[in-house]
Amino acid sequence: MKWNDHSRLAGSHAFLSASKYAWVNYDEDKLRATYLTAQAAAHGTRMHALAAEHIRLKLRMPRNNITFNKYVNDAIGFDMTPELVLFYSVNCFGTVDAIRFDEARGHLRIHDLKTGTTRSSMMQLLVYESLFCLEYGVRPGEIESELRIYQNDDILIHKPETDEVARVISRIRTFDKIIEEMKADA
Repeated sequence: MKWNDHSRLAGSHAFLSASKYAWVNYDEDKLRATYLTAQAAAHGTRMHALAAEHIRLKLRMPRNNITFNKYVNDAIGFDMTPELVLFYSVNCFGTVDAIRFDEARGHLRIHDLKTGTTRSSMMQLLVYESLFCLEYGVRPGEIESELRIYQNDDILIHKPETDEVARVISRIRTFDKIIEEMKADA
């Protein structure tokens, strides 16, 4: 058999793929809704890449109440690093949208850009702060932090208490240990 050459598609996935076969049971409305959700996610990924590039190049956006513009301008103004991986273990790591730690002041700043309409939670940013503390050996009680979510032309700001971060750190350590024990038993 001479197989057709589809090497240009290697590593990519079709929306109607065999590995994600649930679509076989969709009705037309569910298909449309799922497709639009996937397109919105892809758009969000591109927006994050664009924002990161603007921040790295320090290209400010027009000053207005548009979420993207406020996020980019604030990240530039606070001299933040975009798209940084925070790592605790192979079981627990993540990429923060924008981060800055001012060692002299003991102040951590984390910003997150949300491009969708789904209600967001500060928990994601608390996990990022916890990962930062674990990776860099910083005790949450020894720093102050400000967490921001930029979404729907609004900014949600949270200044977490030490116990909020300590609780997430404890969960990360405990769950990572359990996963490692399960791997060893497998």
